[in-house]
Amino acid sequence: MSTQSSHPETVSVLDQIKQRTEHLHALRQFCDPYGSAFLITDFIEGIHEKFSSIQGETHSQEKVRTAGRLMAVRLHGKAAFGDLVSSSSKIQIYFKQDHLGEAQWNFFELLDMGDIIGIEGSVFRTRRGELSILIDKITPLSKSLYPLPEKWHGLKDVEVRYRQRYLDLMVNPEVRKIFLLRSALIAKMRSFLDRRGFHEMETPVMSVTAGGAEAKPFITHHNALDLDLHLRIATELHLKRLLVGMLEKVYEIGRIFRNEGISTRHNPEFTSLELYEAYSDYEGMMKITEDLIVHLADELIGKREIPYQGKTIQLNPPFERITYSDALRQFGGILLSDIRDLEKAKHAAKNLKISLDPKAHVGHYIDKIFEAVVEPNLIQPTFILDYPIEISPLAKRKSDDPSLTYRFELFISNMEMANAFSELNDPFDQKERFKAQLKLREAGDETAHSMDEDFLAALEYGMPPAGGLGIGIDRLCMLFTDSASIREVILFPLLRPAANEMS
Repeated sequence: MSTQSSHPETVSVLDQIKQRTEHLHALRQFCDPYGSAFLITDFIEGIHEKFSSIQGETHSQEKVRTAGRLMAVRLHGKAAFGDLVSSSSKIQIYFKQDHLGEAQWNFFELLDMGDIIGIEGSVFRTRRGELSILIDKITPLSKSLYPLPEKWHGLKDVEVRYRQRYLDLMVNPEVRKIFLLRSALIAKMRSFLDRRGFHEMETPVMSVTAGGAEAKPFITHHNALDLDLHLRIATELHLKRLLVGMLEKVYEIGRIFRNEGISTRHNPEFTSLELYEAYSDYEGMMKITEDLIVHLADELIGKREIPYQGKTIQLNPPFERITYSDALRQFGGILLSDIRDLEKAKHAAKNLKISLDPKAHVGHYIDKIFEAVVEPNLIQPTFILDYPIEISPLAKRKSDDPSLTYRFELFISNMEMANAFSELNDPFDQKERFKAQLKLREAGDETAHSMDEDFLAALEYGMPPAGGLGIGIDRLCMLFTDSASIREVILFPLLRPAANEMS
């Protein structure tokens, strides 16, 4: 391990790359520096648990074999301490020349920060009380030809972090924790639904018609069929076909694609959970939403009070409930009945400095006005109930007021987390709403629903009354990891290509 490798600030990056390449060529004289499978007897996190009782400077008689990335080395003459890091843990390792022998010490001197190595040795605790491994044997497994960024103290440049997520994961352990938690969240979400009798399904990502949400789709072309296809903007209409087919409790966790803007809360490609339960309604969906989120908090965080961006979020049920019209009146002094008139809606939007396409329909104005005056006030978990029909083309009308629907959205820390309906199963009502949406499309609204004749045919065979729920998994991950941006919880968020990628 050379002094250049230990102190990269003293030499240029090109010099470091040159030296690492020389180390690679030297290693090839003795072994394959990109080794094959390595038998691990104990993973690093398991070593900490298994040998936690070792006290003093006692050495275990049991040998361990483990592997990881060499992330730090501290030289002490003819000995050195280093950090061996895995996905979720690290352990100190001890290289000692007279213990390793000449050949193995030569291997050590050809290692660089970032190299992946396998080791064999005995576990002991140092005078300072740190559990460590005295190395008997080193097996090079992969050479790192580039120096790690920012002296290995953490990669901070968000542009580099998102473009080269592998570096971000390598040098920022808190980022690894975010994505391990995301993986655990999805696994626990699946087990929660499976235990409740739901069945996971897979529906098409490409289809002739994109439906289930008001969004602009991405369009691709199938050469063999000479057919334009849409990437799905929701899984809703296919999953509801399954209810018709007598699969009564179904869900899908999948990628959704919407050709829309990018922000701290929006990525054109994201992950959603959608579930549908026959013979339920939006009250049933509220209960399962509360139960699921509380379950995830208990399992992932171990408590129901969680920090998010400087605020404490209370996840104890029942969550607050307020109707859409009451929320407009309470937080904005606005009557829903007033802004259902397009001219009045435009006037209200102008006063709120909301800018919309002049051809936007009244539903867009209602939605944007709500977003401006209500959402900033929804910090603690709050169900907003009974959405106007103008922005709910797939939800069942309320029996006591057909201008409203059995629909709710759940907001936490100003973010929409869930959207649910008592599902519309009347084919005649659905067809009329599709026709209204079609008129909006013809008027230039690319986010309005298309006419899905096959879905209408499915409804005509009879779909049971049902509740449906959609949850944005990325935003839920933001909440549970205290992340301000959706890009922090998506491994490879969409970015504009860098200049060198466009040439």
